[in-house]
Amino acid sequence: MSDSDFFASDYDDARQKFVAAVAEAGAVLERYDNPAAGPTGLDLSTDVAWLGPRDASKVLVTVSGTHGAEGFCGGGVQVGWFRSGKAALLPSDTALLQVHAINPYGFAWLRRTTEENVDVNRNYVDFDQPLPANDGYLKYRDLICPSNWTDAVARETKAEIERLVAALPPMVMQAAISAGQYVDPQGLFYGGARPSWSRLTMERIFERFLGVARVICLIDYHTGLGPRGYGERICAGGPGDVDWEFSKTIWPDITSTDDGSSSSAPLTGTNLPALRMLASQAQFAGIALEYGTLPLGDVLQALRADNWLHAHGDLNSAQGKKIKAHARDAFYQDADDWKHMVWDRAVETQDAALAFLADL
Repeated sequence: MSDSDFFASDYDDARQKFVAAVAEAGAVLERYDNPAAGPTGLDLSTDVAWLGPRDASKVLVTVSGTHGAEGFCGGGVQVGWFRSGKAALLPSDTALLQVHAINPYGFAWLRRTTEENVDVNRNYVDFDQPLPANDGYLKYRDLICPSNWTDAVARETKAEIERLVAALPPMVMQAAISAGQYVDPQGLFYGGARPSWSRLTMERIFERFLGVARVICLIDYHTGLGPRGYGERICAGGPGDVDWEFSKTIWPDITSTDDGSSSSAPLTGTNLPALRMLASQAQFAGIALEYGTLPLGDVLQALRADNWLHAHGDLNSAQGKKIKAHARDAFYQDADDWKHMVWDRAVETQDAALAFLADL
C-alpha cells in the first residue's frame, strides 16, 4: 500500500476511510454530529478515535481539519497512522487520541471556516472581555474583501496587496489580513462573536478524554504556509515559556509566531494556548504542523475569492466552481510527491513525540 492511498478525495471519502481504519485498528470511535449540512445534504460530524488504556497518563493527540479544507492533510496522516500499523506501537501507559475533522463543515465545503464563517483558530478568546483589535484589517478591509470579484478586480487588488507587503515593515500586511478580526462577520479570518460549534466540541473532547492525563503531546495539522510539502513545527509562545521549552525538548526545530521565526504572523484566539488551559493538570507540548502548498500570494488569493463567493457569489456557476478548485489546491496538493512529504514529516514528528513519552 502506498502512503498516498491514506489521503482522500473529499470529506465523505475522508470520513469513511477514517472510520474503517479505526475499526481495523480496534480503537474506540465516537461521533459528534455537526448541525449544518454538507453538499447535497450530507451529514457532517467530527469523529474521535481512542486507542490505548483509558486511564493512560500519557497521551498523543492529533487534530485534523481545524481549518476545514486543510483536513485532507491531517486526515490522511490519521488514517495512515492506523493503516500502517504505527498506532499499535504505543509505549506503556500511553494512549492515542485522534480528532478527525474538528471543523467538518469547512472540510466538506472546501472552506477554512465554519458554518458561521468563523476561523476556529481565531475563535479561542474570552467573549466576555473586550475582543482583540486589528486596526490594519479595518484600514484595508475593502482591499482585502472587495464586494465585486472579476478577473480585473482580482488582479488589481492582488497587485496592491503585494505592493503594501513590500512597502510596509515585515509581517505588517500579513498580520492585518490574517491575525484575526472580530468586527466583520462576512470577512476573512473572522474570530466570531461567541464560541463556535467546533470550539465547544473540542472542549467536550478534552473534558471527556484528557482529564486524567499527566503529559499531553498535541499535533494540529495545517496547510497553506511555507515551502511546498515542508512541515513547519509552529509553537505558541517563545523561549522562556514553560510550554515552549517543554515542546522544544521534543521538537528542537520549533518556530514561534512571537519572535519572527515562523512563516505565520502573530495571531489572536488560537487553539493551542486555550486547549492547554483545559488540561492544566498536565505537562503540555503542542504544535501546529504547517505544510506549504502554493505560494503565499496564491493562497491568499484563493482565500479572498472563496470569501467573496460565499458572501456574494454563486457556488454553482462556472466562476464558483473555478474558485472552489483553486481553494482545494491552496490547501491540498493532490499529488503523490506532496503526500509523501506530508507523511514522512508526520511520521518523524509523531515518532519523536512517542519516543519522548516512552522515556518518561
